[in-house]
Amino acid sequence: MKTSRIPGFYTQTISQRLDSLAQACGLSQEELSTFQHLAGLSLDQANYMVENAIGTFSLPLGLGLNFIINGREVVVPMAIEEPSVVAGASFMAKLARSTGGFVANTTPPEMIGQMQLLDINNLAAARTALLEHKDELLQEAGQIDPVLNKLGGGARNLEIRSIESSPIGPFLVIHLIYDVRDAMGANAVNTACERLAPRIEALTGGRVHLRILSNLADRRLARASCTIPPTELAFDAYSGEQVRDGIIEAWAFAVSDPYRATTHNKGIMNGVDAVVIATGNDWRAIEAGAHAYAAHSGRYTSLSTWGKDDDGNLAGSLEMPMAVGIVGGATRVNPAAITALKLMQVTSAAQLAEIIVSVGLAQNLAALRALATEGIQRGHMTLHARQVAIAAGASGAAIEKISAQLVAEKSVRIDRAEEILKGMLSNHD
Repeated sequence: MKTSRIPGFYTQTISQRLDSLAQACGLSQEELSTFQHLAGLSLDQANYMVENAIGTFSLPLGLGLNFIINGREVVVPMAIEEPSVVAGASFMAKLARSTGGFVANTTPPEMIGQMQLLDINNLAAARTALLEHKDELLQEAGQIDPVLNKLGGGARNLEIRSIESSPIGPFLVIHLIYDVRDAMGANAVNTACERLAPRIEALTGGRVHLRILSNLADRRLARASCTIPPTELAFDAYSGEQVRDGIIEAWAFAVSDPYRATTHNKGIMNGVDAVVIATGNDWRAIEAGAHAYAAHSGRYTSLSTWGKDDDGNLAGSLEMPMAVGIVGGATRVNPAAITALKLMQVTSAAQLAEIIVSVGLAQNLAALRALATEGIQRGHMTLHARQVAIAAGASGAAIEKISAQLVAEKSVRIDRAEEILKGMLSNHD
C-alpha cells in the first residue's frame, strides 16, 4: 500500500475511485471488480453457503481511508448502510496521522470450548479425576487437527468451573483452551469438545451435555490506542481543548451509565462490524463477545477509554474480544471477502484483528466528537438526506438537489422530499 491518504476521493465517480484505488494499492482492475455486484458472490456460491438460497443481498462497500496502523498504511473496506460511518472513521484516522496513527496488538488466538458435565454425585471428586488426567485429555485434543498442530496451534489448557446454583442444580463446566491460529476457530473447537466428551464421561461417571465454543472470547483480545493533539481537534468556533474535554466528558457518561454505554458501544461496533462483514467473518459472534465483555466487571460499561496525557493530548484506547479468521468459512468462499483481505495486505488473523479494533476506536472518536460539539444530527443527517431523497423517488441529479434543500431547511423527512420532488417534476412539465 503506497498510501491510504487519497484526497478528494469522495468527490470522484466510482470508476475514478477504482482507478485511484488501483494506483494506491497495486491491485488490478480485475481483482477490484469482485467488489462490483456482477463479479461478487455468485448464485451458485450462495447456494452452497446457505440452505434454501434464492439469491444474494448487497450492502454498500466503502473505503476507510487515512489509516496508519502499527506504522503501516491501510485502506480498509467497510460494508455498511449507515452513511456517516465511513466518513467519520476516515476523518478521525486523518486526525490521528499527525502522531503516527494507531498502535494495536493482540493476545494469542485462544478460544474457549465449553463442555457441560451433568449427573454428577460428587463435584469435587469429578474435578479431581479430570485434573489428574488433564495431560492425557490435552494430548488427545491435540491430535484432532494435525494441520493446526503443524502451524503451532492446538490444545493449551483445561480449566474446570463449578456452577453451584442453577435451575437444574449444581454442575461442572470444563473449558478447553484451544489455540486456533489464523482461523476463527469454531469448527476446530467444537470438534475437539465432541471428541473429548466420551473420555470425560468415563473419567467422571457424569454426562456431557452441551459441547460448544463460547463467543465470549476473553482470552483472544485486540487492543488499539491513539493520541491526538488539541490542534488537530479544533474546528469552527471550537478550540482543541474544548473538543478534547468534551470528548472525555462524553466518555465519562458512557462509563457511568449503561443506557449511554449501550449506544456508545454500538458506535464502536458500527466501525467494527463493517470490516468484519467485508472480510466474510462472523459479525454476530463479534457483537455477542463485545457486549458480554463490556459487562465482565458485573456492570455494563464502555469498551473504550478516553483521557488526557501529560502533554495535554487526547489519548484513547479500545480493548475487546476479536475472534476473526483469514482461513476457512466465507473468508475463502466469497470472492469479495478474499479481495478485501488482499486489499488490506493482511497476512494473519492477528493483523486483521488489529485493523478492526483500530477502526472501532476511530469510529468511537468520530461519534464522541460530534456529540460533544455540534451534535450527532448535523453530519449524520447531511449524509442521510441522500437516502431520503432516493426513498422519495428521486434519481440522477435530483438526488443532490433535493438532499441539499432538505439539509438547508433542516427538515430531512421523506414527506418533505416527496413535496420537493413533486414540485420539480411539475416545473419540468
